[in-house]
Amino acid sequence: MSSHDEVRAFVTDPILQQRLAKYLTLQCVRNSMLEDLHAGISPSSASGDYSDVKVNTPYGVIPWPKVSRLNDDEMKRLMIDVANRAYRFIHTLFDEKVGGDILLRLAERDPLPQWNEPMLADADASKSDPDLFKR
Repeated sequence: MSSHDEVRAFVTDPILQQRLAKYLTLQCVRNSMLEDLHAGISPSSASGDYSDVKVNTPYGVIPWPKVSRLNDDEMKRLMIDVANRAYRFIHTLFDEKVGGDILLRLAERDPLPQWNEPMLADADASKSDPDLFKR
């Protein structure tokens, strides 16, 4: 087996891909400013479906299922933070020494065994949007 075939077998391993997805999520999303947004008080629901929870505003009452949890400024800051973290993650992963070490450690063990294993939702969801770069 050539070294190219060995690398291909390594990076196409579904277990490694799942571990990498969890690690990327931890580094780029979980540890982002999302933590600050999540730090507030969450409402409780006697009904269990939050139909009994309302938000009182100066402009009226909003049922909880209709409330936007993030305003536009928070969403923008979150997306900038996640993109910067993803860029740093990719930069590190593509570093010849460090990236290889990350992949080898992920191949050896799952750093987040308590998390659910990522799944490909369906065949269409796993494909890139072919029109993404036409916009």
